[in-house]
Amino acid sequence: MANRIMLNQTSYHGAGAIKEIPNEVKANGFSKGLICCGPTLLKHGVIAKISDVLDAEGLAYAVFSDIKPNPTIENVVDGVNAFKAAGADYILAIGGGSAMDTAKAIGIIINNPEFADVRSLEGVAPTKKPCVPIIAVPTTAGTAAEVTINYVITDVERKRKFVCVDPHDMPIVAVVDPEMMDSMPKGLTASTGMDALTHAIEGYTTLAAWEMTDMFHLEAIKLISANLRNAVAGTKEGREGMALGQYIAGMGFSNVGLGIAHSMAHTLGAVYDTPHGVACAMMLPIVMEYNAEFTGEKYREIARAMGVKGVDEMSVEEYRAAAVNAVKQLSADVGIPAKLEALKEEDLPFLAQSAYDDACRPGNPRDTSVEDLTELFRKLM
Repeated sequence: MANRIMLNQTSYHGAGAIKEIPNEVKANGFSKGLICCGPTLLKHGVIAKISDVLDAEGLAYAVFSDIKPNPTIENVVDGVNAFKAAGADYILAIGGGSAMDTAKAIGIIINNPEFADVRSLEGVAPTKKPCVPIIAVPTTAGTAAEVTINYVITDVERKRKFVCVDPHDMPIVAVVDPEMMDSMPKGLTASTGMDALTHAIEGYTTLAAWEMTDMFHLEAIKLISANLRNAVAGTKEGREGMALGQYIAGMGFSNVGLGIAHSMAHTLGAVYDTPHGVACAMMLPIVMEYNAEFTGEKYREIARAMGVKGVDEMSVEEYRAAAVNAVKQLSADVGIPAKLEALKEEDLPFLAQSAYDDACRPGNPRDTSVEDLTELFRKLM
């Protein structure tokens, strides 16, 4: 079996990396960009950091900022119309996963108009053409959407999120500048960081994992574990470590998939509007305990990467428990709750079925059922 690796054509890393954007715009012969972002970043001047760079070089752009934290079908449709109205030929996706996911869907539909019905993009849609070129600039250290072939859209009417996996949606350029993440509040830093850790751990244990992605994921776990607490505290070093760690996690999981912690988090986000990173953080240790017997010796390496001492002297049961406890401790240290107060018993059948139908579920190392997922959700109550 052949293992595939897909990454950006080009990526820039480090403080001040956004200054490379005009060079990429010119080198690619782009004439006008559509900036896709959320309203908060626009309001608080984060977008100005990049628009000022574009203005200084006389580069044309329009702004589309009507994107919700869990982007909806309506957001995508509005964005497609905004792209056409602007006469743009590339997209600058600036923000967290919401802005980038919306940008990917817009770009796919523009170049593959037969998929104008956003729901038709669910799963692995047979698109024929690469999406509109995207330059992706993350402002959070978590989703790694700038280096993945995945995006997630919320279907408000049906109360569900759907995952889209399409090699045609990969941004051609990623600009990972930790200075763009300086404005993240502590809560967002914590939740997006735990999302990144979930990517790394699920990617490491998923059924499709192999040597190259294991290398990415273990390094990501190490970087995130060493830097997330400091990033939440606001240190420069913590921000830089998380910017790199979350990107490396994306290099891995985009190519091998995830598991049921993400399936369940998607469902919680759709039903209760739970922030994705918070939902991932709550589900991760629960799912790790459920999967433990199906992961071989991998939890020993997870524990080691998270800084646990003496793992080579531990029994299998001990190092598996140590890995789970290290995740629980990190989550607690950065202020993530362990329970979801909004969760209701009567919602469990719908939640479990939605998680079972999610595109991430088949990658889980342990085969699961709707009944098992129901019991896992119940642990959050």
